[in-house]
Amino acid sequence: MNANLPEAAALPVWRQRLSALDRTQRMRLGAGIALLVAALVAAVVLNRQPDYRVLFANLGDKDGGAIVAQLAQMNVPYKYTEGGGAILVPTDRVHDVRLKLATLGLPKGSVTGFELMDTAKFGVTQFQERLNFQRGLEGELTRSIQALSSVQSARVHLALPNQNGFFREQQKPSASVLLSLYPGRFLDRAQIAGIVHLVASSVPELDPKAVSVLDDTGKLLSQSSDDGGRDSKIDAQQVQYVQQLEQQYTRRILDILGPVVGKDNVRAQVTAEVDFSQTEQTSEQHRPNLAADASAVRSQQVVESGGTAGSPLPTGVPGATSNQPPQQSSAPINGANPAPSVANSQTGGSLGGAGVKRESITNYEVDKTVRVTHAGGGMGAIKRLTAAVVVNYQPGTDSKGQPEAKALTPAQVEQMTALVRETIGFNKERGDSVNLMNTPFLNESKPEVDLPLWKQPETIELAKSFAWPVGMVLFALLVLLGLVRPALRAPAKVKAEPVKALPAAGSQLNALEDENPERPALAAPIKAADLPATPEQLRLDEARVLAKENPMAVANILKAWVNGDV
Repeated sequence: MNANLPEAAALPVWRQRLSALDRTQRMRLGAGIALLVAALVAAVVLNRQPDYRVLFANLGDKDGGAIVAQLAQMNVPYKYTEGGGAILVPTDRVHDVRLKLATLGLPKGSVTGFELMDTAKFGVTQFQERLNFQRGLEGELTRSIQALSSVQSARVHLALPNQNGFFREQQKPSASVLLSLYPGRFLDRAQIAGIVHLVASSVPELDPKAVSVLDDTGKLLSQSSDDGGRDSKIDAQQVQYVQQLEQQYTRRILDILGPVVGKDNVRAQVTAEVDFSQTEQTSEQHRPNLAADASAVRSQQVVESGGTAGSPLPTGVPGATSNQPPQQSSAPINGANPAPSVANSQTGGSLGGAGVKRESITNYEVDKTVRVTHAGGGMGAIKRLTAAVVVNYQPGTDSKGQPEAKALTPAQVEQMTALVRETIGFNKERGDSVNLMNTPFLNESKPEVDLPLWKQPETIELAKSFAWPVGMVLFALLVLLGLVRPALRAPAKVKAEPVKALPAAGSQLNALEDENPERPALAAPIKAADLPATPEQLRLDEARVLAKENPMAVANILKAWVNGDV
């Protein structure tokens, strides 16, 4: 029984303290408890709310609606970013949802490819089937082109003529590609050529010359003609070659002067004039005739004819010319060639009196040299180099020992100029020029300003992360100290006033007159002075005055009332 005494005693005390609260204190206590419970519930709910990440962005309205409907069926919470540009889902479910949507073929994208053939209906005509194939091929090419990092969107148009075996001349297919690039990006010639060959390789019998590539401003990026395309390609290669050549010479100058004056104390620029003209020269030379043993025989012909030994027949052309003896050849030959070996020689007569005629024709090769020279091939020849070099002042000290930048001496400038000339392969006959200047550099570096601790990004991020927990704790303390604690505070005990002893004479009258004594924990009585005087009050005041002035007379009057004499 003694063990239960503390619990029994604590319960009445708790009830007594709660019952001792007035209405205002009870309302304050209830409001504090309600605010604490609300703050606790809000903290639990906000802590349990998951973080959201982007599931898909830049979706079309059709794909966005299909994905949202599928997320609702999967009971996956989602929300949109400002402007509806992306769909957000909880972080821990992003990859799971993406895989599940991929199995359903979402998002399909605004471009439709060969999946058109999957929904082919019964009774499709040949024209519709060919049209669906063309649409599917255009969609697949569009997807492939949009996979490039610089291409934001693309459209492909194919012109596929109907092939017929009865036509003598078949029409060739053609294609057009419209590109929309991301801001600040561009396509070089190699990338454009890659798009052209991608389209040409995907369509049967499509010539790359029949592919046109345009940008969103209507500018033709590809050249359809051979000459235009070749010239533009050569021009691009020439510009790139010149830039690479200038960068190479500039890098050489920086590498040779950097260790001497410092990497940040030298600047250089090189300009190259390159001749890309192509010349072709053909020359044919004829040297003097050589000796017979050194000459090359091209052809030789020998004709022999003869008759009987007794009666030789006359030969030759009838007339006086044929009756003359043969003369020595007078052809202008540079060399001691014997008469029988002369080119195109003819001999005739009787050999041994036998009446035999012999003709010999020999043709020799004419000495000839053919030389073909190509100057200024694909890379071009350097016509002139111009180099400009600027060197910063070198650090030093003045007469007082203070740091001061000093200029280079003329000998140092001349040495550096010679180094630059040797580096770029200076050629005075070619007209090359090198200019080296020594001047102080302007220091544009801004002094680093130390941000105060409360302005540093790390501090701001840390404050944001702790803002919610600290705010909740401060709010709970405010409620506890401002509402709950004052309401639970025990009421102040009212000090009991000491009881005054009644006087021997006249005390009974004072006790009877004190009809409104003060009681603890009760409101103070209304004093008679605060009320308007009534006749009874006036008579009572007169009696008090009489009792104070002549207490013996008042006592005798009361004694007579008690004894019943009056």
